[in-house]
Amino acid sequence: MSVKLFDTEEVQNFLNLACGLSYEGGNPRVKEIIHRIVTDLYKAIEDLNITPDEYWAGIAYLNRLGERQEAGLLSPGLGFDRYLDMRMDAEDEKLGVTGGTPRTIEGPLYVVGAPVEHGYARLDDGSDKDGHPLIMHGTVYGADGQPQPGAKVEVWHCNTKGFYSHFDPTGEQKPFNMRRTIIADDQGQYKFRSIVPMGYGCPPDGPTQELLNCLGRHGNRPAHIHFFVTADNHRKLTTQINIDGDPLVNDDFAYATREGLVPPLTECTDEVRINAEGLDGPFAEIQFDIHLTPLVDSKDNQIVDRPRLVGA
Repeated sequence: MSVKLFDTEEVQNFLNLACGLSYEGGNPRVKEIIHRIVTDLYKAIEDLNITPDEYWAGIAYLNRLGERQEAGLLSPGLGFDRYLDMRMDAEDEKLGVTGGTPRTIEGPLYVVGAPVEHGYARLDDGSDKDGHPLIMHGTVYGADGQPQPGAKVEVWHCNTKGFYSHFDPTGEQKPFNMRRTIIADDQGQYKFRSIVPMGYGCPPDGPTQELLNCLGRHGNRPAHIHFFVTADNHRKLTTQINIDGDPLVNDDFAYATREGLVPPLTECTDEVRINAEGLDGPFAEIQFDIHLTPLVDSKDNQIVDRPRLVGA
């Protein structure tokens, strides 16, 4: 069936009715957003001649997506998270905010309440026997180029199976494994010991991978480490670094790779360093300095309010 109804007065009036524009009360902003989204979907149904079978297949897909709690996974896979970052980058350019470590997507697996350490933290609990030791360290700098003592560096990453604590389907990880909040020392420095994480893919039987298959795309991510970084009188930085040498560094299904966020990973075999770090053998090392940007009109316009799991 190929009919054209969208531009008729009847359909336009019906859109206003269905989206609450014909009613008092409610939330004007929600009405505005829903009206635009529903309008675009009506138009897509007409322009693409979407059949009832196709429409209801889409509804069934959304139900599966919700049942598996994968909406936060599909979002970066379809580029929404990256697009929001692109808009924030453009806003910074318009405001004249320059420099700073590049932002990139948060992802859906942050957990509130990680243990707090000062200067140095051990992230992993030693239970992942396949993990290669990693020492990562750097300095947090402010907008004036000076170190920021007391800056808060929140860091989290997955294990060698690609699973995060609190979301591990094997149940092997204890709460807050490979998650810490590190308060920078008097020189603005942070340091942690952990293991080199591995990349991972979307659940192969899940609705996110199902859709990616239809698009002819893989659902894999390179190995990476997430960060939130905050300091007084500076904007919160949400970013992540990719592990240098991972074959998917430039082919991330979540589009999180950015220039400046793939620091070198080196292998340390020096016995003096190994002993100083309290390790039994060679370890990987990453040095990564973090540069924050100033508040805008005394406000942090980078704060994002979104649902996040609160850890027990």
